[in-house]
Amino acid sequence: MTLTREVPPEDRTEPVDEAVPPVRRWYAPSLPGLWGGLILACLTFTPSLLPRSGVLQGAVAGIGAILGYGLGVLVALVWRAFAGRGPRRARGRSFAVFGIVAVLLVVASVLAGRYWQGELRTLMGAPAQSWGDALLAVPVALVAFVVLFALCRALFLLGRGLGRLLSRWMGRRGARALGGLVVAAVVVYLVSGLALDGLFAATDRAFAAANDETPAGVSRPTSDLRSGGPESLIGWDTLGREGRIFVAGGPSGADIARFTGTRAAEPIRIYAGVGSADTAEDRAALAVADLERAGGFDRARLLVATTTGQGWLDAGTMSSFEYVAGGDSAIVALQYSFVPSGFSYLVDASRAQAAGRALFDAVYGKWASLPVDHRPQLYVFGESLGSFGGEAAFSGESDLRNRTSGALFVGPPNFNALHTEFRDGRDPGSREVEPVYRNGRTVRFSTDIDAGAPPVGAPWDGSRTLILQHPSDPITWWSPRLLFSRPDWLAEPRGRDVLPAMTWLPVVTFWQVTLDMPAAADVPEGHGHRYTRESVDAWATLLRPPDWTPQKADQLRAIISP
Repeated sequence: MTLTREVPPEDRTEPVDEAVPPVRRWYAPSLPGLWGGLILACLTFTPSLLPRSGVLQGAVAGIGAILGYGLGVLVALVWRAFAGRGPRRARGRSFAVFGIVAVLLVVASVLAGRYWQGELRTLMGAPAQSWGDALLAVPVALVAFVVLFALCRALFLLGRGLGRLLSRWMGRRGARALGGLVVAAVVVYLVSGLALDGLFAATDRAFAAANDETPAGVSRPTSDLRSGGPESLIGWDTLGREGRIFVAGGPSGADIARFTGTRAAEPIRIYAGVGSADTAEDRAALAVADLERAGGFDRARLLVATTTGQGWLDAGTMSSFEYVAGGDSAIVALQYSFVPSGFSYLVDASRAQAAGRALFDAVYGKWASLPVDHRPQLYVFGESLGSFGGEAAFSGESDLRNRTSGALFVGPPNFNALHTEFRDGRDPGSREVEPVYRNGRTVRFSTDIDAGAPPVGAPWDGSRTLILQHPSDPITWWSPRLLFSRPDWLAEPRGRDVLPAMTWLPVVTFWQVTLDMPAAADVPEGHGHRYTRESVDAWATLLRPPDWTPQKADQLRAIISP
């Protein structure tokens, strides 16, 4: 008689037949997946564009961990397929080794991350990070990973269950694959269809209600030079929240006179809200009619400003234009959406382009009909998503040069058509972060306008288009291509406010920059997505006022600073 000893399941090393996979509780993790998750989570502590709080770092690490987990599982699956064997159950000591290494790597990552955060905060003049905030990243990452793991596991079990059901009528492998595909298709449909539609509808309703509010301290203008005023063709109640803020704000003629030391006219501000007319074309026509009524075409300088999603215009930037123009100016803008720029890009991107094109074309049509010697200088402005809409009226460099006296685009998103054309068509030897396009004859970029717009010293005659973009602005540098392709701005020497230690890592860098975007404005001026103070030198560069001095620029920055 032959005696045999049963080997405990955890000590078995022989392959398990694919038809009878090892039994695993639904919550039991894969060891290769855990290694992948650990590696990617630790890599997310490397520096990104902006300083990160512990909560934000934890979110980045949690997302990195679940992506790494999936990658680890995939690598193990491919390896087993090439090796021609089934899955093996990991031994207990393998998890013990993983736990020890995980603790050491996490501690090293937190320490290195806090060091890099300190360097980046010092570079930007941001407050130092406390130890408590730095350590908070670890529990946040664990919670994020567990939640995402449970969700993914539940979807996997659902697909497997559906596969078992389908196997009654078809082959087992085909049933498994079909079950997984059906679950994936349903998830994609819910996320991209019903769920997003419902989210956007709810968001639109919420912000539509906020659009009807008038902030404290904002009152209807008494001047006929403002939309919503006594003689305006546009009703005060139709302007929307941001429109009412815009027409009620800004410097008076007396304010500008104190700054310039000479008499100054009262600036004109015209604005059409979503409620002012049904379509972008109708709102643009109404805005131009109100602009003509107020005498906007009789001013020396006329600015066509494209708003962001909610109809927002940066107050300091608009005031800078009026101060530098000496009050002899008019600004016209219109609203195309209720929701913030992030949501507007997803649901209102075409509206932004339609609004920018409609407003400029309407203004230009009237402007071109005037006698040449009675036309105001015509300028264009757009910030963030506003630059996306503002660009839409033009086909390229020549069109900008022929139809405007100048244009200012601030913090443009990476997907802007003209911005991409100018950036990708840059002169050899210039960097992506501050490109030189056709020797700067019309279009110039600047990461720090106080230091000039390269090529500094080269002739810049006629119409000028200036694009401000910070090296640390995630709005400008985010792109889906970051997932699997290193951009030039991370292959070239880093920009002035980006750490040399920042490097491109597949998948990791994409999520780092993605989660930098919500905090893009939560940094000191001159970094991230904050450009207000730089608008002073930007407008002085474009408008070229006589007797402009650095002292005047400093004085104006102090006036417009919030």
